[in-house]
Amino acid sequence: MRLWGGRFAHHDRDSQFENFSESFSLDQRWVLYDLRVNRAYVKALGEAKVLRAGEVRELLRGLGAIRRRIERHPDWAQGESSEDVHTWVEARLARQAGSIAQKLRTGRSRNDLVATEARLYTKDAAVELERAAIELLHALHHLARKHRDAVMPGYTHLQPAQPILFAHYLLAYFEMFSRDCDRLEDCREWADEMPMGAGSLAGASFPINRVRLARELGFARVSQNSVDATSDRDFACELLFACALTLVHLSRLAEDLVIFSSPAFGFVEPADAYSTGSSLMPQKRNPDAMELIRGKAARVLGRLAGMLALLKGLPMAYNRDLQEDKAALFDGVDTARDSLRLAARVVETLRVHPDRMKPAMARGFITATDLADELVRRGIPFAEAHRQVGTLVRRCAERGKTLADLTEVEAHQCIPSWDRALRAIAAAPEKNIRRKHVLGGTAPRQVQRQIRRAEAAMARRERLLRRNQK
Repeated sequence: MRLWGGRFAHHDRDSQFENFSESFSLDQRWVLYDLRVNRAYVKALGEAKVLRAGEVRELLRGLGAIRRRIERHPDWAQGESSEDVHTWVEARLARQAGSIAQKLRTGRSRNDLVATEARLYTKDAAVELERAAIELLHALHHLARKHRDAVMPGYTHLQPAQPILFAHYLLAYFEMFSRDCDRLEDCREWADEMPMGAGSLAGASFPINRVRLARELGFARVSQNSVDATSDRDFACELLFACALTLVHLSRLAEDLVIFSSPAFGFVEPADAYSTGSSLMPQKRNPDAMELIRGKAARVLGRLAGMLALLKGLPMAYNRDLQEDKAALFDGVDTARDSLRLAARVVETLRVHPDRMKPAMARGFITATDLADELVRRGIPFAEAHRQVGTLVRRCAERGKTLADLTEVEAHQCIPSWDRALRAIAAAPEKNIRRKHVLGGTAPRQVQRQIRRAEAAMARRERLLRRNQK
């Protein structure tokens, strides 16, 4: 069955082109959306007096039978073939309801049908992705609470910088993935506009009540320009961007865990379930789960770039090029969702070794900034304090010593006011953390506040998700 065969004098088709142009293998996953939109549209045709009441009942009965068959047979598409899922549904409906099925397409086009189903999918995908991101937020929050007292070196340029709480470090990623959730909520809102009734590009010729139809399909609003409605894929780009940026954040987390789980650091250890070995080297314990996530980021970034390139230069309105949007959208969403869920499991089962973080803070002169700050408290301008401490660090580096190893004489040569208080600051990075008691800082009380704030934020997100799923 074809939806467009009448224009052509014969139906001799090139099988290679048929295979090249089919989309059923991809858009079959939209079958329930197709049935949902068809059902609502049949009702709208009935309300507009385009279909008689008996015709509406017969079509709804046929669409319901198709839905029940699909729900009872998860492998329903096996062995089936069609140009696309919309053609398949119409052919199946003809078998269920007879010739009345030919009225299903009255006043509508595959263009507005596809755009409507794409938006319905995008709305649901955004919710599903946010649910997966919340799983990761829970895992990060739980690990931060469990290890709220652990102290680790903080890094800039991957060089030891200042001591921070391990929980503070984890909550940095909590903030990052929280922003991803915000973007996903925005994606759902941007997609919440119904194109149905736009027809091919000029709008329907029948008095369809689009506002009522939008309400029936769960859309918040109706598209205002029929030409734009059928060709717009901004919402798909926006969701792919949200997926891509989420994968960038996951890739950063993955990179950290790869580094921190290496023997050179040993701060954390992924569970055996998310590690692999070597076919040659018996001692190897590879963080493959996180490396794969890091690799998946490149894949989703490519999907976003491809989607933007697809839209570049397309003339108004619909063009067949847009068939390629589904491959990009499905793969980007699936990859982001699976990566989020896997990362959550890795974090949930991560073994943390605070005892290995502590020796690492003895390297890299990690208390140097705190020494300079203390000199400032004593009235020395920061630039001079910075110079004195920098000179002290250079002296230590030249002699292979830590700040705590310096003799009083050596320290006085660089910092004339050196005393026991300064030595205590140099030797106790854990105590210096308490001084970072500003909003958002790494002081224990501030981190505890961040943990409580994170817990409240997750509760709010879960309430919003439940509301959006209704």
